[in-house]
Amino acid sequence: MGGNRAPSRTELIDYLVRQVEIRVLDPAEILLGESDALAELRVWTASKAAGWAGELLGGDDDAAMRTVMRLLMALYPDDGPFDPPAEWWRTPLGRVVVRRVGHPVAASVSYATAGAMLGVSRQFVHDLVVRGRLERHPDGGVSTASVRERAKA
Repeated sequence: MGGNRAPSRTELIDYLVRQVEIRVLDPAEILLGESDALAELRVWTASKAAGWAGELLGGDDDAAMRTVMRLLMALYPDDGPFDPPAEWWRTPLGRVVVRRVGHPVAASVSYATAGAMLGVSRQFVHDLVVRGRLERHPDGGVSTASVRERAKA
């Protein structure tokens, strides 16, 4: 279908650990210096990442959505709406998010964003919409629910 295959559990765990280290623990170390507490947090992060991966890849859609929202709020804080660059959708977390929730905060996305979410070109998204394989959103663009369903197929 496209280039956004589902990540393995190990791939997702490794990605989550790296993101927490880069976005949370490394800045804390810069501000506070090295400590035993920070070393313990690094170990705890690996354990927590395994749990998050289980929720993200598991069968409970509500648990997956809660985990997605917690991770996005903590790892990508911003004053504006969540609008990741196209390449984010190719990360292990991005690939899981599109399959589990579509876009976490948007009912519709542009053809270009839908393409990034699916790992295909904007033109291919247009063709899918024309053929009825993706749903045009009444407000414009593509329905994120239809992108999610397409990604899960």
